[in-house]
Parts: sequence; structure tokens; C-alpha cells
Amino acid sequence: MAPVRGEALFSRPFLFCSLSNLLQGIAFSLFLHLPGFLEELGAGPVMIGWVFSLTSGVAIAARPALGSIMDRHGRRGVIIAGHLLNVAVTGLYLTIDVIGPWMYAVRILHGLSEATLFTVLFTYAADRVPASRLTEGLAIFGVSGMLPMSLGGLLGDWILAGADYALLFVVAWGFSLVALLAALPLRDEPRRGGGSAGQEGRPRGFTSSLLQADLLPLWWISAVFFTALAGIFVFLKTYVMARQVGSVGSFFSAYTVVAIGLRVGLGWLPDRIGPKRVLLPALVALSAGLLGLAVARSDTAVMAAGVLCGIGHGYTFPILFGLVVSRARGSERGTAIAIYTGLADLGILLGGPLLGLVLDHWGYGVAYASVAAAVVSGAAIFVLWDRRGARRPPDEVPDR
Repeated sequence: MAPVRGEALFSRPFLFCSLSNLLQGIAFSLFLHLPGFLEELGAGPVMIGWVFSLTSGVAIAARPALGSIMDRHGRRGVIIAGHLLNVAVTGLYLTIDVIGPWMYAVRILHGLSEATLFTVLFTYAADRVPASRLTEGLAIFGVSGMLPMSLGGLLGDWILAGADYALLFVVAWGFSLVALLAALPLRDEPRRGGGSAGQEGRPRGFTSSLLQADLLPLWWISAVFFTALAGIFVFLKTYVMARQVGSVGSFFSAYTVVAIGLRVGLGWLPDRIGPKRVLLPALVALSAGLLGLAVARSDTAVMAAGVLCGIGHGYTFPILFGLVVSRARGSERGTAIAIYTGLADLGILLGGPLLGLVLDHWGYGVAYASVAAAVVSGAAIFVLWDRRGARRPPDEVPDR
């Protein structure tokens, strides 16, 4: 059934925000190859996991302040500051030649810049998505974040086939700079309403948003989802190096082509039939893809796993994002999105070291199979936890 078309999605601010997100996303996705650089410097799986978790820890710590600043002072200043920091820190990777304090300092700054951009650009886009097409609009904006996974993976494969990591970092710096230029036209505008009726007013603060009853189940399943993704984004590079099957570029190409196809062609489906009716099959698909990585022994099998993971990510991220936006108070949208995006970093913070330990002791098969089982178990807990909230009146908890 085709969607009912209402307000236009593609406003000028939405398009410039998407372009900026696309360009900075390519810069960030080139760092999918960073584990290979770290391995060249002598890092093992546990050390690589800790390096990524350090970045995520900084990003999590920054979220309360980011949410408060956006809700009280607007988005534009945060957007420009985040891009300026990202341009500076991306260039600093050229100065790293050993694993030591300087490398950790660079990773801390990179975590801060990415936390800022991830949070504020998605918040800016959510402000400009029509409420009647919330999940669809967020899904389409999310294409600008998913496409770089493929482009960055393939571009990194191509660069490293004939050059070293220094050129990879230079290219990442270039994309960061152009992303800043694309963000310059963005301006703060009156935001569209969000959240439940009667929930406007002054922001209550980070803790109140974090503990809001109908958001708690969403925080849970979001944490499960993002922790599962750590197995892909942190360790896929070393996975293909160790097993000698597939490649970062081919996996993420399959992953993103499917995810983008779903968002562009069927992005309206969650808004039409109900987001949770699509969410659970998507999580099952993600679990199946992770299990596929556990048993893959050929390039084709790795690409098939990428397809399944792409189906899971393609729907899960915008559905959870849309549910967070619709349940949050309109005056606390920035804070709620800061928490949601912060859970992505929490997933890396928890998942990186834990999976590194599992890899050291039992290998990739056990690690990916364990994550697949955790996704299914987490989804079951979410269904039971959120059932009470789903029975509340629509004006109390909008089911978007």
C-alpha cells in the first residue's frame, strides 16, 4: 500500500543538513579501517576494543551538556563548533606513530567531535521532519549516515590497496572540511512541536528525560542494538583479515545498499502499519546477520550477512529514533536525542572491550553468535517491558 503524501520532506535546511551529514559521515567511515592501523602499531583485539571504547566514553560524558545547550540555545552554534573540532582532530591522526598518550588524546577529541555532530545534525533534521511522516523522514535522513559506510569502506579499501594510512587520514580530513562548508547555510528556525500533548514548557533536565517512564524501554533496546553493532563497526576489519574472507568494502556495500533501498522505497511502512510491527522482524534480521558472520567461510556468505544486518539496521535505527522523538517532550527533544545517540557510544564502550575478551579466548564464531543471541533476548525483554506503555492512551504515549 502506498503512503499518503502530506507535507514535503525535502526542505532546503533538510537537504543541506543531509549533505553535511553525508560528507562528515564519509570522513568518519574511513576510520572503519583504523583497527588495521592500530594492529600495525602492535595493538591486539583487547587494546583495539579499549581504544574505541575510550572515544565512546568521552562521547557519552559530553551528551548531557550537548542536550542542554541545544534545547536552550539552538542548534547552529553547536553544528559549526562540532565541524571545526572535527576538521582539526582528523588532521591530528597524521601525527600518530605509536600507541601512547598522544594517540589517546586524539581519540578523546575525535569522540567529542563525532558525538557533537551525530547528535546535533540528527536533532536539526528531526526539527524539520513533518510529524505525519516522522519515521519516514528520519529514515531518509539516515541514508546520509548509512551511505558513507559503503563509500568509506570502499574508498578505504582502494586507498590502502596502493598507499598507506597517512593518505587515508588526509582524505578523511578533506571530507571533514567540505562537510563544514556544507553546514554554513544552516540556521536556527522555529522548531516543529514534538512529544505528547501538554508536554511543552521549559526543559526539566537530563535526568528527568533519562528516567521518563515510557522512554526507559526504548533506552534498553537501543542499548542492546548499539552494543550489537559494536561487533560490526569495531571488529569487522580484523575479522576479514583473520579469516581471509570478504572485505570491509563489500560487506558494507551490501549492508548499505539494502538498508538504503528499504528506507527510500519502504521508509513509509513503519508510519503506516505501526513502528513496533516492523521493529521486531528487523531485530531478528540483524541477529541472523550476526549469526551469519559467526559461520561465514566465503566472500558470498560475508556479503549475505551484510544484507541481513543491513535490513536490521535499515529499519531499527529510524524506528527507535522516531519513537524517542514522539515520546519525548517537545521542549526536551535535544536532550532525548542526545541520550539516544549517546547509547550508540555506550554500545561501543561496552561492546568493544567485552567482544575483544571473547575474541581473545574463543574466537569470532563464539563472539558473533553470542551477540546474535543477545539481540533476540533483548528484543524479548523490550516487548514485555513496553507492553504496558503500549496500552496507555495515545495522547499519553504516541505510538510513532
